[in-house]
Amino acid sequence: MPYPEGHKLRVRQHILTSAAKAFRTHGVQNISLPYIMKGAGLTHGGFYSHFENKDQLVVEACQFAISDTIEILQRVADAAKDGEQTPLEAVIDFYLSPLHRDQTETGCILPAVSGEISQLSETIRQAYTRELQRLMAFITNLAGVDNSTGYALVSSMVGTVALARSVSDPKLSDELLLAGKVQAKRLIANMGD
Repeated sequence: MPYPEGHKLRVRQHILTSAAKAFRTHGVQNISLPYIMKGAGLTHGGFYSHFENKDQLVVEACQFAISDTIEILQRVADAAKDGEQTPLEAVIDFYLSPLHRDQTETGCILPAVSGEISQLSETIRQAYTRELQRLMAFITNLAGVDNSTGYALVSSMVGTVALARSVSDPKLSDELLLAGKVQAKRLIANMGD
């Protein structure tokens, strides 16, 4: 009996979702294809009917994860439009929150994989570069600043989350998030100076 229409696309989406979750939580190098396929509720054997290799999966999972992050950040920005904060301040508060730090499986992929990307294939590095540029463009446009300021803001935010996730001391982790928020907001407050 043939599969229903759209079945292959749905299965592929399950694999991408599982991969993005795994890479966000554990990075790229420590995750095997069987682990990803199990997370999608599938056997390892079906992987190659959807992807050529792990590199292709990493590329598409990064695209998927950044699209997801931008969508979430856009919702946060939209919700702040009638509030006490600017949309950018709300995005900074969300991105540098304990919730975002702790929910690695749905958080931004950049803090999770940035340290290992330079060791991966050129194909993956190029995809990572495009996705980083896409997030930087989103933040730069939201902030209404020049590229240099936007890049500094994103670098600070991603680095803060990476450090806050890395340390073993919960108090230090919280202090890093708070310091990151203060400095990111100070950066945007000084934009007109």
